[in-house]
Parts: sequence; structure tokens; C-alpha cells
Amino acid sequence: MRPHLPLNALRAFESSARHLSFTRAALELNVTQAAVSQQVRMLEDRLGATLFKRLPRGLGITDEGRALLPVLSDAFGRIESVLKQFEGGHFHEVLSVGVVGTFAVGWLMPRLKSFREAHPFVELRLLTHNNLVDLAAEGLDFAIRFGEGIWPGTHNELLLDAPLSVLCAPEIARRLAAPAELARETLLRSYRADEWSLWLAAAGLEPWSVNGPVFDSSRLMVEAAVQGAGVALAPPRMFERELQSGALVCPFGTEVKTGSYWLTRLKSRRMAPAMELFRNWILTQANGQLSE
Repeated sequence: MRPHLPLNALRAFESSARHLSFTRAALELNVTQAAVSQQVRMLEDRLGATLFKRLPRGLGITDEGRALLPVLSDAFGRIESVLKQFEGGHFHEVLSVGVVGTFAVGWLMPRLKSFREAHPFVELRLLTHNNLVDLAAEGLDFAIRFGEGIWPGTHNELLLDAPLSVLCAPEIARRLAAPAELARETLLRSYRADEWSLWLAAAGLEPWSVNGPVFDSSRLMVEAAVQGAGVALAPPRMFERELQSGALVCPFGTEVKTGSYWLTRLKSRRMAPAMELFRNWILTQANGQLSE
């Protein structure tokens, strides 16, 4: 049966092996050099193996010591990482969420205060993307993305439908008595090439070739519309503040659905407590808006 190995002896070895010096290890651990040497000797006796070669100038690590070092360094690193998450007697969890930019600014940001107030010990880290995201490679707990909710290897939950409608500055809206008059305007485009064709067909018009500027972000495209650069096709519920302030106008009631916003996570990812809290919170927020 493996003898009990004191934590202090393991820590003394790990520090000495990194520094190849009992003296430097003693300074790091705030003990005497003799105490470190004694702890390492105790560990060697318990293991029945020599971990260091005592050289005239410093230490040389043996094959046995070299095998033990990475395991202990990893273990102590993990312990330190977890301990750093305790503050004021509470455990702080880090939650990383990738969010498509339009949803982040237009819907999530105005509601983040309520999440922080409800769960002050969850450290939320938000990273924006343009709907292209790799949960595993980027180390994300969740991603919020736009589409049909079909992505391989992920569990997807509907947050919000987001039908598209025409949005433009008030001075342009005053020139638009009917959808057909859009033919005289600059129509701003997203990277989804079929959106204007779908909307024009829904408005009862024969679609025409649209040659306006292309944007990789709906947020940027709508900002161009606010500045009077053209007419955008975007989800009004992501731009409620601009519509309420009068910076934007939605001149027609026609809408077309091309996708929805989804909360996604890897199927292989175990739900940590912070993930459960965020999932429950955001689904409650989204369902509350759906029922309004």
C-alpha cells in the first residue's frame, strides 16, 4: 500500500525541481533551506527513490524526479487556480460566452445588470463574433448565434425569433410611400445574399438585383442606415433603442424570417453551476419578452 505522502514534502520537491535549488525553493516557500532539504529527503525515503542528484553547485533531477515533476506542477497549478476564485468567502466562477455582435449590443447588454445583481459571484466574459464560432477551440461555455439551430455536436435552445424588416433614417422614410420605391434607394446588404430577395417577394414585388455595400455585421450596416447611407434589412427587436429615439424608422410592416437566435453549447460539455445559472436566466429573459 502506498505510504501517506505529506503535502509539504510534495510542495518542497516541486519547488526545488523547478528551481534546481533548495535555497531558491526555501525563499519561494518562506521556510529555511534546511527545512526544504529535510522535506525532500523524507519524500525520497517514503517513495524509496532518489529524486535529486546532489551536485557541488545546485541539484540535478533524476529520471524518477523528472517523471513526478509535471504531475505535481499541474496539480498545484489547478489548486492555485481554484483558490484564486474565492473572494469574501464565496467561490467565483468564470463563464465565457461568445455572442453574435448584433445580439450582444441590441439585446444582451441592456439586461446584463440584472444578471450581475442576481449572480454577483459569476465572472462573465463576453466575446463577440460574426456568427462564426468554434466553442471547443475558443474555450467557450456557450455561444449565442443566429440561424436555424442546426450545428453539429451542439445542444441548441431557442432564445428569440428575429424577423427582418426595412430600417432607415427618417429623411429616407419620408420618400417611401410604398415598397416599390425602394428601387430608387441604396439597399445595404449583409453577407447573407438572399435576404433582400426574400423580403421583396414577401412584399409582393418581383425581386431585383441589389448592389449596395455589403457588411459583415448587422450592427455596422444599421449604423450606416442611421447615417443616411442607405436602407438596411435587419431585425427591429435588436434596434429598439434607435427606433424609440427616432434615429431609425421602420416604414413597412412586411417581415421575413431567415433565422433565430439560439443559445448553444457543446453536447460533450458538462453543465457547470455557472452555466446552469446563466442558461436559466437568459431563457427566462427571452421567454418574458416572447410573452409580452
